[in-house]
Amino acid sequence: MTLTTTQLDAYLARIGLEQPLRVSIDTLSQLHRAHLMTFTFEALDAFMGWPSAITPAAAFVKMVEGRRGGWCYEMNGLFGAALTALGFRVTRLCGGVQREKLGDIAIGNHLTLRVDLDRSYLAEVGVADAIIEPVPLAVGPISQRGFDFSIMPADGGWMRFNNHMHGIAKSFDFKPDHSDEAAMVATHGWLMQDPASPFTNALIVLRHTADGYVALQNDCLRRVTANSLSEQRITSADHLADTFETVFDLDIPQPAKVWKRLQSLTRDKAA
Repeated sequence: MTLTTTQLDAYLARIGLEQPLRVSIDTLSQLHRAHLMTFTFEALDAFMGWPSAITPAAAFVKMVEGRRGGWCYEMNGLFGAALTALGFRVTRLCGGVQREKLGDIAIGNHLTLRVDLDRSYLAEVGVADAIIEPVPLAVGPISQRGFDFSIMPADGGWMRFNNHMHGIAKSFDFKPDHSDEAAMVATHGWLMQDPASPFTNALIVLRHTADGYVALQNDCLRRVTANSLSEQRITSADHLADTFETVFDLDIPQPAKVWKRLQSLTRDKAA
């Protein structure tokens, strides 16, 4: 799963970088940060019932050409494909968000990346309120920009990435050698279509900022740094459209329909 030369050039232009790029941890960190400062995490396809595919090629069309964002399969998928095209050794890992709560049924609901350089690194751009740079794939505490994370052992030989205290996804489990594309394809279908999926039942959009991140959960817009948290409400279709454009840099088709869907969901929960 890689990008063509033309696609790679377009991807690098989109994130503000250019060749030559040396295969190194410094370059990996630069790419990781640039990707997260460019692309927004969003699961609007699941929320709205729009078509979605799991392949990096589809993510390229949607995110690079279409000025959209993506969720973990797309964010990490596109990033991994770009890294591979640049010569990095990348392994797509099948993980499980909230496995500590949901059990093994969660396995396949997350894609993360192992990148092998002088040592193995966890590259993770699919949890958009988490790390902004790759970290060594090793047990221990992690601190970035004042946010505290950790990688700890979990049951069954799994490793658990723990998000910071305000993170929407509290944790995800992975194994450094566990790849299962079939499980991710199957779970992608469930997350897209099932009424019990958290993404069909909530509007979730997140984007990194210079000192933290901004997150939209349904009609609540939260701005989070290591030392502050503020909230405001989205009050209209125009307000939502402006938020997509100016806060998240997204070109969302027919935002009024997204607002209508959000309002109907709010009414259903209140009933």
